[in-house]
Amino acid sequence: MSQKKIFLFFVAISTVSLLLHHGGHLSWTMEAFHLGCPTLRSHPAPGLKPKHTNVAFLKTHKTASTTMQNLMFRFAERNNLTVALPVQACGHQFCYPRSFSSHFVHPHTLPPNILTSHMRFNKAEVQRLMPNDTVYITILREPSSMFESLFSYYNQYCQSFKRVPNGSLEAFLEEPWRYYRPDEKDSMYARNTLTFDLGGDKDRPATDVAYARAFVAEVERTFSLVMIAEYFDESLVLLRHRLSWDLDDVLYFKLNMRTQSSKRSLTPGLPAKIRAWNSLDAHLFDHFNASLWRQLSALGPACVTREVRLLREAQERLMRSCFGGRMPLLRSAAQIKNKDLRPWQPSGKVDIVGYDLPVNVSRGFSSLAQDLCLKLIMPEVQYTRVLLRSESIRYRLGHQVRSPQQSHTIQQPIRTVLPRASQILRSQAPPAVAALASRTGSISTIRPAAGPQGRNRKSGARSSQT
Repeated sequence: MSQKKIFLFFVAISTVSLLLHHGGHLSWTMEAFHLGCPTLRSHPAPGLKPKHTNVAFLKTHKTASTTMQNLMFRFAERNNLTVALPVQACGHQFCYPRSFSSHFVHPHTLPPNILTSHMRFNKAEVQRLMPNDTVYITILREPSSMFESLFSYYNQYCQSFKRVPNGSLEAFLEEPWRYYRPDEKDSMYARNTLTFDLGGDKDRPATDVAYARAFVAEVERTFSLVMIAEYFDESLVLLRHRLSWDLDDVLYFKLNMRTQSSKRSLTPGLPAKIRAWNSLDAHLFDHFNASLWRQLSALGPACVTREVRLLREAQERLMRSCFGGRMPLLRSAAQIKNKDLRPWQPSGKVDIVGYDLPVNVSRGFSSLAQDLCLKLIMPEVQYTRVLLRSESIRYRLGHQVRSPQQSHTIQQPIRTVLPRASQILRSQAPPAVAALASRTGSISTIRPAAGPQGRNRKSGARSSQT
């Protein structure tokens, strides 16, 4: 055997020994080796870039963005980061639909690492607020399914929808200018909502192709990643790589979903009419959907498929651990006993469903493990309140008046840090779930790199966009 072969043999043996030392990572890492994919090592590990912790996620309407916001909230809590939250006068959004101003941010949540509540994007103001190395991310959705969701969700608030006879989407699209008033309150829900959320002119004529192209170019310059709701998991793969996060960091439960009975099927011809009426949004979606798939192709289709599979497997294990070994049932707000878990209902015609933790399971968890399960399914309004309360306590502790003898002492921030999902599977879950985790492998293997109220609303994820 040549010296080169002997050398390669010892390198292989050493590599396998190292993987065995890391336990559950072996099978997935070896799979990555065969596919030529980036390995799924967890932090901390030699050679890994540190996680990027300064992130601005522009939360758009009806695009699975509530699920993404929940994911960002939990990442911030787990890593002891500060989330910018709205002042109380703004509710749980940054005074939407007004253009964002840093004055809308609660002083107890400054300086922030994470920005993720609804706003109308104002690049200059956001850049003034966030650190210079902030990564900007947003999410879009196919215009026809998104507009059906908007029409259903805001039918009792948006006058352009409210004045349509019998709440008929077909009637609106037949003569949109008969019902639509550009300067009317809540008109942003009735035309080019994505463009409006991104700070653009929702009423620019469809014939102004130069504006549409220039706006797309500006969005592309600003946002490092534009996710697509229809390919939510694939988008998370790109996000994980862009931010150097572990797979644990991108686990989620779908939130803010409508029941099937609250959705309407689009008759032939309606999607084309919706795209024509929302031509700027259609232009945005088509461009960034193509861009997403170019990025996924560069990462490698087999690698993306594998990582999506691992994400979904880990997600199912986490769901089962939180819900007593079985998959959760979606419940109407009236069926959910814990008021902190009841999603906001936009009207009597739309039913937004959520989750309720089984009492016998939650009692078996440690307080931190139960907290993670609760946070995974907590609606937007309630979670925003919880975070603001937590950050206000930390702020007051850091700025309390000290005696002269203590004036030199720096008060450390205090925050309950959420456990990793893998910790729940390994040590916090009931015996049956722990056994399941030991058989299937800890989710740290992929340790990766998830209801509006008072009139502001949300979304669901992947196949469950509302």
